[in-house]
Amino acid sequence: MGSAGGAGSTDGTGTKADSCASAPSAHPRPNGQDRYTISEVVAFVGLTAHTLRWYERIGLMPHIDRSHTGQRRYRNRDLDWLTFVGKLRLTGMPVADMVRYAELVREGEHTFSERQELLEQTRRDVRTRITELQDTLAVLDYKINFYADARPASERL
Repeated sequence: MGSAGGAGSTDGTGTKADSCASAPSAHPRPNGQDRYTISEVVAFVGLTAHTLRWYERIGLMPHIDRSHTGQRRYRNRDLDWLTFVGKLRLTGMPVADMVRYAELVREGEHTFSERQELLEQTRRDVRTRITELQDTLAVLDYKINFYADARPASERL
């Protein structure tokens, strides 16, 4: 699947590639030497091994390479993808939509418009939630100020 996230870049041939906008500034290991065990990935991205295996099972992760002994070997592009998936989780995007997005990435460039629509819908949902949270924050601020002002003068000192 590659490191598919949100920002576009060129792949050297002038073709627009789907790359992860939230990729870490530097990976723990350079490309070519990027073979991580599941326990190393757990430490880097903060997910459990169970969650990583579940992501793979439901199709949210690309095919993960295996060592000659069958151990999963993650790459930098997998770390980038997991970073992006973490951002999608924070948006509240349903897992089914995240899996659909992953499927679209695997299908190739002809799915750019579908991917864009999924992300635009998620952005609309996030903006709605932000507005709701701002309204909630205003109510909390009002109540906190109400109680602060209602305290007897002797308690306000």
